[in-house]
Amino acid sequence: MEHPLWGYIFGPPKEKQTLMELLSELPIFQKLSGNELNQIARVLHERHYAAGELVFNEGEPGAGLYVVKKGEVVITKNVENGDPLALATIHARNFFGELALLDEIPRSASAHAHTDSILLAFSKPDLENLMSRNPKLALKIMTNLSRLVCQRLIKANENMEALQNTTPSVSRKTPVNTEEAA
Repeated sequence: MEHPLWGYIFGPPKEKQTLMELLSELPIFQKLSGNELNQIARVLHERHYAAGELVFNEGEPGAGLYVVKKGEVVITKNVENGDPLALATIHARNFFGELALLDEIPRSASAHAHTDSILLAFSKPDLENLMSRNPKLALKIMTNLSRLVCQRLIKANENMEALQNTTPSVSRKTPVNTEEAA
């Protein structure tokens, strides 16, 4: 077991420093102190996935977000007449599935490990536990998460507008139901 005094004098082990650096780079954990990042690091669950392995399936209840520590994850959406549509490839040092921290809605897409991957899971129960132990830290995370969701919604709206401007068959007079688009 690591002696707390020596750990303080010499600093955290390199692996822990790397994890703290990774977390500090993510928008959801930006502007958190070293102590706050350490609290987050303690509740993360490391999971290993082989290339092609399912992380979660579209329609399943969302349990939390995943940080890609190593590898790549592909996010896909089922479409009516064809193969699943690849929406994004999430590379190391990024995250996905954050909406599950806000609501218990079913997953809107599936996630598969594209390569052998190591993911760090941050679950909704972990966040709720953090809320009871350290409300200020939880509020910082929720503020960052809200800001991120707003930015992504704005970007989605811009993408829809660009698509409408380039696709003549899409009627500009038919509004999109924003509850379904979000």
